[in-house]
Amino acid sequence: MSLFKFAVIGINHDHIHGQVEAMVGAGCEFAGFHAPEDELAAAFMQKWPAAKRIDDKRRILEDESIRLVVSAGIPGDRAATGLEAMRHGKDYMVDKPGMISLEELAEVRRVQAETKRIYSVLYSEHYAQPSTVKAGDLVQQGAIGKVIHTVGLGPHRIRKDQRPPWFFNRARYGGILTDIGSHQAEQFLFFTGASAARVKSATVGNRANADKPGLQDFGDMHFETEGATGYVRLDWFTPDGLPTWGDGRLFLLGTEGTIELRKYVDVSGRPGTDHLFLVDRKGMRHIDCASVELPYGRQLARDILERTETHMTQAHCFRSMELALKAQALAEGKPVDPTV
Repeated sequence: MSLFKFAVIGINHDHIHGQVEAMVGAGCEFAGFHAPEDELAAAFMQKWPAAKRIDDKRRILEDESIRLVVSAGIPGDRAATGLEAMRHGKDYMVDKPGMISLEELAEVRRVQAETKRIYSVLYSEHYAQPSTVKAGDLVQQGAIGKVIHTVGLGPHRIRKDQRPPWFFNRARYGGILTDIGSHQAEQFLFFTGASAARVKSATVGNRANADKPGLQDFGDMHFETEGATGYVRLDWFTPDGLPTWGDGRLFLLGTEGTIELRKYVDVSGRPGTDHLFLVDRKGMRHIDCASVELPYGRQLARDILERTETHMTQAHCFRSMELALKAQALAEGKPVDPTV
């Protein structure tokens, strides 16, 4: 017997598969999906052959047996879908970025507080990545002391000829710091344990894709909080010779040690993904994290049933997006308070 039913609205990013897997793995029933794009729907049903395609999203929103709406729609549509879900009494789990403007964030916060529904952004480079989960456990155990600095690197392969038009439209994807930078903003707040932070600097640019003027192919940002700082670099310049989409890394500097994560590939030659390197007072060691359990799905399911906040707090979820959104605004020269 399943815990409850969930349904999908929007399948424009492949992260939707990990989102569905998280909830199915937690014991929930996949009740169906809505997607207007026939080509995307056909590919999605190959992965999920039992999934029912629902022609009108209102059938999902008005179905009282469905507790959770899951979405990886076009980023510019995600906040609107979440607002509809919450106003229909449903919890919402969305791919990052959870929204693409500070105005959307303010409205989402207002409606979430009004409805008391869960609005969960699945920051997949943390909650769907075993090495990041393991690093969180080690930091909470005091393995490297207090975290005083983080470096997050988020290179991606552009695959320009395979991308839909919205991918190159700033008004639809939200900018590089909002989009892939929200991963690193969340990790900075999580690993430093910060409840407040400030954007020290932020830049974005199109360095080598003049044929796609709406694309930001490079960005970086610098954060600070009480007792810690962090630097993030993002780009669409993964070389063709790398066997995966990006050499994403996270470096944690603690007062008593360091952790390095090579999340998707170890360029020094070790096979597989999710490599963690720990250096402390006792020495150096490599930890293979591939088998580490990902608790996000089961914790979110419990939170939906018990109205708790074990998978992440609502404040942390929103604050992470606010940090990325303010960095994006500052990088584009907009007047905004840099603190969150």
